Amino acid sequence: MMFEFDMIDLGKMRYFLGIEVMQRSNDIFISQKKYTQEVLERFNMDKCNLVHNPMVPRFKLTKNGDGVRIDSSFYKKIVGNLMYLTTTRLDVMFVVSLISRFMDCPIKLHFQSAKRILRYLKGTIDFGVLYEKGGNEELIAYTYSDYARDLDDRKNTLGYVFMLSSGVMSWSSKKQHVVSLSTTEAEFIVTTSCACQAIWLRRILEGLNHAQHDSTIVYCDNSSTIKLSKNLVMHGRRKHIDVRFHFLHEITKDGIVEMVHCHTHEQVADIMTKPLKLDAFLKIRDLLGVCLDPGVN
Repeated sequence: MMFEFDMIDLGKMRYFLGIEVMQRSNDIFISQKKYTQEVLERFNMDKCNLVHNPMVPRFKLTKNGDGVRIDSSFYKKIVGNLMYLTTTRLDVMFVVSLISRFMDCPIKLHFQSAKRILRYLKGTIDFGVLYEKGGNEELIAYTYSDYARDLDDRKNTLGYVFMLSSGVMSWSSKKQHVVSLSTTEAEFIVTTSCACQAIWLRRILEGLNHAQHDSTIVYCDNSSTIKLSKNLVMHGRRKHIDVRFHFLHEITKDGIVEMVHCHTHEQVADIMTKPLKLDAFLKIRDLLGVCLDPGVN
């Protein structure tokens, strides 16, 4: 490109839009340590007490809760800063997605939840995502939906995680747009969304000369969803599922994705849908490659 444009080669990327990149012969580590420190200082949380998880297990938030109203502009600033941190800190993805639902009418309880995220980040400020050389080069996915968790409208929280080699490359946590009538419907919807993402990622990887020749395995812990995607004879028992989700059957039949059952305790997408117990949270965080930089002594 230097022959076409007036530019110079600055070497390997080290810092880009608040994201720090460490490239070594055996691994790549990305983090947002500097940006995290700036966020903590901006909201006077740089000397706060530490916590080991971003949200208390089984804790739920609602729009209709009683509490003192707080300044929505200040609350939106916190949520906005935290949203950008999810670029590398997928361990707080669910909680940030959750507190962003209350930006129009935040109360003190919502503000305390946001502060707890900052307290967690203070204790894990050096964390990032590690990508080690080698490992499985096939794209795999985990998908999960937490049924009717939202107390305001009983919509589900969906989450999926895509892994390539040793690290996570794509993730999502958001509330579904429709109300599901069963756990099977909830899982079927999120699995379909995950399959759409899988198709897009396969095309991106093909353009990067890393084509996926085998089916992309999608791990799901709901047996009915897997059976329904493979055999539409069962559709008579699930007629309340909208027809637009049935393209999952077609791409499964064509071998683009393959639905595989996994045990609930091995479902890493759980971290995208609900607050977990500390031991489960730490286990999944490690499995996703969120850790300290191994190159720092």
